[in-house]
Amino acid sequence: MKQKVFRVFFSLLLVCFMLAGCKKSVGTPEDNAVMEEDPEEEEEDTGYVFGYSCIDMDNPYFDTLRRSLENTLGESEYQLISKNPGSDARVQNEQLFELIEMEVDAVFLCPVNWELVTPALEALQEAGIPVVNIDTQVKEESLTKAYVGSDNRNAGYVCGEDLKKRCPDGGKLLLLECPSMNSINERITGFEQAIANAGFEVLDRADVNGEKEKAKEVMEGFLEKYPKIDAVMCGNDRAALGALEAIRESGRDGIRIYGVDGSPEVKQEIAKTDSPMTATGAQSPIRIGKEAAEIGIAILDGENFETTTYEDTFLIDKGNVEMYGTDGWQ
Repeated sequence: MKQKVFRVFFSLLLVCFMLAGCKKSVGTPEDNAVMEEDPEEEEEDTGYVFGYSCIDMDNPYFDTLRRSLENTLGESEYQLISKNPGSDARVQNEQLFELIEMEVDAVFLCPVNWELVTPALEALQEAGIPVVNIDTQVKEESLTKAYVGSDNRNAGYVCGEDLKKRCPDGGKLLLLECPSMNSINERITGFEQAIANAGFEVLDRADVNGEKEKAKEVMEGFLEKYPKIDAVMCGNDRAALGALEAIRESGRDGIRIYGVDGSPEVKQEIAKTDSPMTATGAQSPIRIGKEAAEIGIAILDGENFETTTYEDTFLIDKGNVEMYGTDGWQ
C-alpha cells in the first residue's frame, strides 16, 4: 500500500515538472527562451563617390586641379578616387573601366586623347555614370553632361597680342603643339589668329604632347636647323620649360618663349630679368576644380547646372608677375 501511494505521488510530481517546463510567455523576459529580433536600423549611405581621370598627375596643374576637387567635395564629405594614366590614352580607358566596375556615382574627366577616349565614354553612359568633362574637351561632347575649362583660345590670343607689341615688324616663329589635345589646339589657334597678317613666319611646328622632355628634344633639333628664331609659342607651360632648357643649353639668345598655364615654375622664370621666358596665358585650376565639383554634385542631386563653363584666362608677364605671386597657382 505504501509503495502504491509513493508511486502515485511521484507520478503527480513528475507531471508538475513537465508542465512547468512547457510554459510559454509567462513572467519576466528572463523566463522565456524566445529572443525577439530588434535589429538596429542601418543609416542610408548618401555620400557620393566621384572618379577623377586626368592627362598626367605628374603635371602639377592636374594635381592642383585634383586637390581643388577634393577640397570642394570634402566640404560635403564626398569621396574622390583619382587615376593617373600618365599621358597614355590606352591606360586611361582601362582606368575608366575600373571606375565603372567600382560603381562610382560620377566621373571628372580630362582626356589624354580627345578621340580615343570615346569607347570609355560610351561605356560610362551605358552604365548610367555622368561625366563632367574638365580642362580639355572630348570630341563626342554628347557623351558628357557638362564641360568646365579655361577660355583656351583667349589664352593663346593674349600671347600673340603681346608678341605683336614686342615685335612690331614681325619675326620667325616655332609652334610646339599637341593635335590630340583640344585645349592646346584652341590655344595655338588663338595665337595664330592674333598674329595673322602681322609679318610673322611660322618656320616649323611639332607635336610634343605637352611634355617637357619631348619639347626639349624637339627644340634642340630646331635650334640646330634654324639660325634665326625670334619666338616659340608652346601649348602649355611644361613644353615651355622644355624649350627653355634647350635654349639655355645652346647658348642662343634673343628668343622669346610663351606658354599657357600660369604655373609657379614659369612665373618664377618670368620674374627673372635675364630669362627668355616672356609670358604665359594664365588659367586657374583651383577655380576649374571648384566649379566642376559643384556641377558634379548638382547633377547627382538633380538640380540645375551650367552645361558649359569657361573660366577667364589672362596674360602674366614681367610687368605683373609679382602681383600673382610665383609660389603657387592663381
